[in-house]
Amino acid sequence: MKNQLRFCDLKEKDVVNRCDCKRLGRVCDLIFDDQSGRICSLIVPGPFRFCGLLGPDQEYVIPWGCICRIGPDVILVEIREEEVLTPRKIWH
Repeated sequence: MKNQLRFCDLKEKDVVNRCDCKRLGRVCDLIFDDQSGRICSLIVPGPFRFCGLLGPDQEYVIPWGCICRIGPDVILVEIREEEVLTPRKIWH
């Protein structure tokens, strides 16, 4: 049987950009393709506003193809922040 990973396991790992070694945060959500059922992207909350007092108004939408490695504690990604940092969407 292949190695399997549960969503709760993903949420416990730090996401680190391999390009600049910056810690982006932890996975808070996933985007799935509703036809194939495959994961398209990881969602990580963006930087906090106003000295960390206000929540993020942006989020990192990291395509699955940008994941370099999922380790025991860290998910390594290779991204350009300006390309994946988007306004936060409130889903209903």
